[in-house]
Amino acid sequence: MKILAVDTATEACSAALYIDGEIQQRFEIAPRKHAQLLLPMIDSLMAEAGLKPQQLDAIAFGCGPGSFTGLRIATGVMQGIAYGADLPVVPVSTLAAISQACLQKTAYDTIFTAVDARMDEIYWAVYQRDSEGVAQLIGKEKVQPATDVNALALTGYGIGSGWQRYQQELTARLGEQVIGFDAEYLPSSAQVAYLGAIGVQRQQTVSVEQAMPVYLRDKVAKTTAEREALKN
Repeated sequence: MKILAVDTATEACSAALYIDGEIQQRFEIAPRKHAQLLLPMIDSLMAEAGLKPQQLDAIAFGCGPGSFTGLRIATGVMQGIAYGADLPVVPVSTLAAISQACLQKTAYDTIFTAVDARMDEIYWAVYQRDSEGVAQLIGKEKVQPATDVNALALTGYGIGSGWQRYQQELTARLGEQVIGFDAEYLPSSAQVAYLGAIGVQRQQTVSVEQAMPVYLRDKVAKTTAEREALKN
């Protein structure tokens, strides 16, 4: 199986190539440079492997939630390649990719993933390790204030940038349900590629027309009045 994966949902920009279980990745933390970096990363990986897009089995992309501009970049690149090579697509949640990274690096089975969504909110999700070691969503992914999160009566390990900015609010809200946290986790295309391969195996591919970014938040920006209303 050969899968190209891209992710630009956060300040990290990455592309990866999955070939029969082996993953090669290009990764760089470069805010506002995703548009310049992503295509050269892809070209480098494909040239190194001696592959053309038509030889791929699918494309996986980090579909969000995340940066609106970043998601549009990944979606546009994915659509261009998938249309041109007539490939199926596997949308992979940003929060699932971060959770998968933690599952692969640690022995924790329940992950509380929080990514800073700005506007005094976080992207929040609870993931658990399934029988195959794959991140499985429990409940729903949400965008909400850190003071409103729900860990569904589970005990788990916190990861993601939301734990850096909202550590006090999250730990106060969850109490003994949190056994520790690490705010340094970022999504990467290596995990997107891995979950993309799982998605192909589980017949979860979609057509390129159906592969859309997931923003969670309905509006890109709130008015000043709306922001003040949230605080009151």
